[in-house]
Amino acid sequence: MTPVDFTTFMRNYQDMVYSTAVRLLGNDAQAEDISQEVFLKAYERYDDLSTSPTAGGWLKTVTTNLSINHLQRYRKRWSFFSDLVHRDREGEDYGEVEFAAPDGDFLADLNQGDRRAWVERALEDLPDHQRVPLVLYHFEDLPYDEIARRMGVSLSKIKTDILRGRAALAQILTRSGTAHESLTAQR
Repeated sequence: MTPVDFTTFMRNYQDMVYSTAVRLLGNDAQAEDISQEVFLKAYERYDDLSTSPTAGGWLKTVTTNLSINHLQRYRKRWSFFSDLVHRDREGEDYGEVEFAAPDGDFLADLNQGDRRAWVERALEDLPDHQRVPLVLYHFEDLPYDEIARRMGVSLSKIKTDILRGRAALAQILTRSGTAHESLTAQR
């Protein structure tokens, strides 16, 4: 292996690794740290990864796992805030959340990249306990039970956090003064 080969490999995957980490962590600096750690692990396994057709999947899995591990290390800190949010919102009905667009052509005028950036900025405003399961479900296509297993929490907590996360995300997007699509469309 030459350093040039690994540098090319890293450049090919750096955006995917970083964007996965930042979506999960909601913090640019932490995502950069996780990305570095992912590529250190990739460097150690580069002989296998350089010829593997599943290298991208391996990198995404490692990024996801390292991000979740990072959050779990700080679980006491963010679970405290999660409990506060839970108590404050007791009894509220979080049915399906859909908002009509003030300008029906707004979304049509946004390209996919703008739409994605807009949602990702809004995701950063969500607390970890809502953002992480929401990202794992909608961006990483993980099922509820797998998210619960990876995060070490109950299935019902994951379902509740995803539902509340959608509602909170809809409110954030609405407050931004811009239209958005339904956030509760089920697969």
